[in-house]
Amino acid sequence: MKIRPYGDTLNDGLVQVSFTLPIALSAKATQAAKELAKNMGLINPSVVHSEEIGKNFSFYIIYGALNAFVDLEKIKVKELEKSSKSKKEIEEIIKNNFKKDIVVIGASTGTDAHTVGIDAIMNMKGFDGHYGLERYQGIKAINLGSQVSNEDFIKIARKEKADVLLVSQTVTQKDVHLKNLVDLVELLESEELRDKVILIAGGARINHELAKELGYDAGFGPGNFAEDVASFIIDELLNRKED
Repeated sequence: MKIRPYGDTLNDGLVQVSFTLPIALSAKATQAAKELAKNMGLINPSVVHSEEIGKNFSFYIIYGALNAFVDLEKIKVKELEKSSKSKKEIEEIIKNNFKKDIVVIGASTGTDAHTVGIDAIMNMKGFDGHYGLERYQGIKAINLGSQVSNEDFIKIARKEKADVLLVSQTVTQKDVHLKNLVDLVELLESEELRDKVILIAGGARINHELAKELGYDAGFGPGNFAEDVASFIIDELLNRKED
């Protein structure tokens, strides 16, 4: 099945792009933005918005069409196989299969100051009607907040005898967040803790495939809630018990 972007009519290829140029707003700068859009492959690009955003910088929004398409049959993606359970089901499984609370420690590590994602999964009130892990019976959820160094994260994980480490990361310039995620894996390995914990990454631009490539057990992006994360944790812990 071959598809193109959808704008006004099916498969018309219409897209919107936006970018900043390091030059002051002018007729010449606007034309330069349009030429760049043509070089991207856009057909009949139109600059629908332009504005000055500081000395010698200008911002543009452009509409245009693409001839390109993708064949869905040729796309292969590693996806996390979900077995999402309700909060009640998860609590019942923990009660019947584990002798102690499951310790889940979460944080936005490194220089990341964003806590919306980790709070949505960890905090008692949760997000959008989905309760966070703090409300789950059988789970001891410890939310460390933001800007937690990997070293401190590991120190607390060892102290609390963590079963699960949940790391939230926001995309940063020059992919600093990716380096931070990899550094955590390497530190855990050097501390001989990597195989003793379930390591999960989450964030707006994190997916399961990327997380696995970085050395994590799973990755959760937008559209996932506490019960999705908890379901994976339960399934993984039960699998490890069987092994």
